[in-house]
Amino acid sequence: QLQLVESGGGLVQPGGSLRLSCVVSGFTLDHYAIGWFRQAPGKEREGVSCISRSGGRRNYADSVKGRFTVSRDNLKNTVYLQMNSLSPEDTAVYYCAADGTAFQAKCPMTSGDMDYWGKGTLVTVSS
Repeated sequence: QLQLVESGGGLVQPGGSLRLSCVVSGFTLDHYAIGWFRQAPGKEREGVSCISRSGGRRNYADSVKGRFTVSRDNLKNTVYLQMNSLSPEDTAVYYCAADGTAFQAKCPMTSGDMDYWGKGTLVTVSS
């Protein structure tokens, strides 16, 4: 059974950091590109970051560029999202999702491209 499980969310003060993890099971991670998405209360889900199958290509939304870093460890079947300099505007449920693309360089940040989703982890940035 294909499964993605996010962890690492929580309450953090403005300016703080968190590292989210996305552990996948039931499939070989290097066959999938991974996207991180978030949905804030009352807002639509948005793409935050993505990483291609090999990790050679990474993209970020303008709102997080320079603060967030995505990485993957295919041997551990885990993808990470390091989030620094967090602000209240980053408060949201964060999801990882997998795209079973055949293209090594694809880096998906569109919800419609994703095949499998985790259930999300809540990040709250507040003093």
